[in-house]
Amino acid sequence: MSLSIAAIDRLFERLELSYGGEWVRKWEKSPIEDVKSMWAHELSHYANNLQAIAWALENLPERCPNVIEFRNLCRNAPAPEAPRLPEPKAAPARVAAELSKLGEIKKKVLSSPAGVGDGREWARRIMGRYEAGEKLNICTLRFAREALGVKAA
Repeated sequence: MSLSIAAIDRLFERLELSYGGEWVRKWEKSPIEDVKSMWAHELSHYANNLQAIAWALENLPERCPNVIEFRNLCRNAPAPEAPRLPEPKAAPARVAAELSKLGEIKKKVLSSPAGVGDGREWARRIMGRYEAGEKLNICTLRFAREALGVKAA
C-alpha cells in the first residue's frame, strides 16, 4: 500500500516551507508527479504509521534530504507506545488472606529471641565463616560488620 497522494502533497508543502528554494531547485529538472510517486512508494511502509513521518518532519537535517535520507529519518522515529490493558482489580478476599499471613509472620518475629528474624542472618553466617578461619572478600566482611554494627578488629 502506497502513501496517499494527499499525504505526499502535504509532506512536500512542509518540506518546501522548511527548505525553501533548495527544495524547489532539487526537483526542477524532474516531473514533480514522478518525484511524488517515488516518495509515495519509498514511504509506503509508513502509510499506517504517520507518526513516524511527523517525527521525521520535527527532526529534519540542516540540508535538504532526498527520499532515502527522509525514509531513514522515519526509521529512527521512536516506536509508538503499545496499548496497555488496565490493571486487574485485587480480589478483596485474597488481599485479606495475604495480609492475615503477614500478621502471623509479624507475631513470630516479635516473639522470637533478640536478633532472630531481624533480616541480618546473612551477616551472622558470614561472620561465623570468618571466625572459623575462612578467607573472605574484604567488602563482604565489611558489609557484614556494618550490618551487625561490629567494629573492625
